[in-house]
Amino acid sequence: MNDEEFWNSYSVSTDLALEAHQIFSPEHGGSIPGVDLSEEEDNGIKITRMSIQNEMGGKIMGKVPGNYLTFEVPGMRYKDPDLQRRVSEKLAAEFRTFANLTPESTVLVIGLGNRKVTPDSLGPLVCDNLFVTRHLYDHMPEVVQGGGYRPVAAVAPGVLGITGIETSEIVHGIVKKIKPDLVIAVDALAARSLERVNTTIQIADVGISPGAGVGNKRKGLNNKSLGVPVIAVGVPTVVDAVTITSDAMDLIVNRLEQDVPGNSMTKLFGNFDEREKKQLIFELLQPIGQNLMVTPKEVDTFVEDVANVLANGLNVALHEAITMDDASMYTH
Repeated sequence: MNDEEFWNSYSVSTDLALEAHQIFSPEHGGSIPGVDLSEEEDNGIKITRMSIQNEMGGKIMGKVPGNYLTFEVPGMRYKDPDLQRRVSEKLAAEFRTFANLTPESTVLVIGLGNRKVTPDSLGPLVCDNLFVTRHLYDHMPEVVQGGGYRPVAAVAPGVLGITGIETSEIVHGIVKKIKPDLVIAVDALAARSLERVNTTIQIADVGISPGAGVGNKRKGLNNKSLGVPVIAVGVPTVVDAVTITSDAMDLIVNRLEQDVPGNSMTKLFGNFDEREKKQLIFELLQPIGQNLMVTPKEVDTFVEDVANVLANGLNVALHEAITMDDASMYTH
């Protein structure tokens, strides 16, 4: 792949459907054919519901047709326990509707990623904090008698470089054995906006391709490959150096314009649109190997907190007998 082909692939690469919509909707008058979008905001939590209804909309955005639910919560950066609880509650309520499960549905949660690499450890951490019950139905049925629970299993299969086995192969074998009604795949994502790192949650009913956001795309986990519905849950934990450099340049140019109105640098960069500016930075960084994937220095705290938020929300969503107060006992 030459640099031009790589750039064309890179320039539309984001794991977030919302970002893809924001990139391409201006070219289509603010809306994309075949894509329906609605928004609501509730006390610091913005929820966007997006439906890509046909192949045309999917092709424009570079996303698989399906339903995407996005939570934007900038306040999650500030370790606010009350906000985290509200996000978990909202996530639980929305996920119940999104998944449309029956009380008897068996659920398999897959924690994708490498627990030894902090920005990629979200999936395994969520699995560590889930209330798993499938084994109780055989070995301790009295615990789950009376309703309010459903069979839930969770596994973090690791990554190809450690196991020597494709994640999709491991998951396919587990699905074939336990025959779940739903697979939930939890993974760390990549964003094109620094503001979305550790503050955005995406839920999608189209499955997931592990590693796609960082250019290491593996075989997808979806209804077609596994034979059961797959809901992907993810949070962006990394962003690339092109985006960070571009944002920094914008800040410098804006500050120069304030201090020295009409300066030549402002005039020069004013001639570039967003795509052209990022392509210029990409062309400078790519040959010297400096287009890195970057994560905040506080990523260990961020990932742990958001893993607890997701696990609490999923525990409450999957087990009606568990309240949000109960859910906190399973997270650590």
